[in-house]
Amino acid sequence: MLVDEKGMQEEVIRMSGTEPKKCMLCGKCSATCPPSMDMDVRPHRFVKNVKAGNIEALMESESLWKCLSCFACVERCPRGVEPASLVEAVRLLVIRQQGKNYLTADDIPELIASDEEIPQQLIVSAFRKYSK
Repeated sequence: MLVDEKGMQEEVIRMSGTEPKKCMLCGKCSATCPPSMDMDVRPHRFVKNVKAGNIEALMESESLWKCLSCFACVERCPRGVEPASLVEAVRLLVIRQQGKNYLTADDIPELIASDEEIPQQLIVSAFRKYSK
């Protein structure tokens, strides 16, 4: 378990694969985000908090659970920052700290082998989520 903010910040950046320092806080990601009006921390502010190392505050944010992971923010960003990836990484930290991440990437094939109608996108998403 990561205890210090710096360690959590580094882990979030590693898991997300994005560099929050590239963000210029233009707000285009928040402007295109469907649920941003209902979020307590909008996407561009989420990136700013990761950049500042305020991970614990983000872990308590309602925005973690309101993000649709639609990646509209990623498409709109002129600098290639991926706010949705940062949200997913912090969400995953919360899940892991609560001990609810019971699956590993190796568990996925066995779970889906019995159902031929599972969409390919679900399989790829599961691998992405559980292999970080």
